Amino acid sequence: MAARPRTGGAGRVIAGSARGRALLAPGEGTRPLGDRVKQTLFAILDPQLRGGAFLDLFAGSGAAGIEALSRGAGRAVFVDRDPDAVRTIEANLVATRLRDRATVVRADAVAWLRGEGRRAGPFAAVVVDPPYDRVDLLTTALELLAVPPPGIAQAPQAVLDADGTIVAKHFWKTEVPAEIGLLRSIRERRFGETALTFLRWVSADGDPGGEEDR
Repeated sequence: MAARPRTGGAGRVIAGSARGRALLAPGEGTRPLGDRVKQTLFAILDPQLRGGAFLDLFAGSGAAGIEALSRGAGRAVFVDRDPDAVRTIEANLVATRLRDRATVVRADAVAWLRGEGRRAGPFAAVVVDPPYDRVDLLTTALELLAVPPPGIAQAPQAVLDADGTIVAKHFWKTEVPAEIGLLRSIRERRFGETALTFLRWVSADGDPGGEEDR
């Protein structure tokens, strides 16, 4: 039997065209993207979102991508393997009237990154939010995102845009490497048991784009 979505279980959209709209969660066990986390996340990402593309990996309720669309992202892609999550994302997009700028993909996020995902970008921002106990999924996803296309060593234009940002959401005790391929961690924030790690490409002179704040 399919899990029944929980009204308001994924919090609310906090800014933009869908501000105040309650979001469904796929069911018990979903970790909501809390308001404090959203505020910090999008205060940092907002300058990149206007008209840009957003990728929500291990999307769950789709709260991150929906917040991005509400704030002016040009399009968003949501990837999750769970059928209940996919149905919930679809319902949330309809409720927020953001469906026309969204693509929802039912797929294993790692497999998608190895295949179709390599042709889906580039994205201005990517949120990676696997289950906290699946550190292997977080690591593998970041490694795949860190691979530039063949022949372009210093100006990657693969899944992540050259000026893009990846945000890993994880348990605060999980250590995200300071460097993964051509990506470097530039900022970390903690909210109780949740941590956000921000990563950007290393430029040709060895510095990450944007201000480094660890």
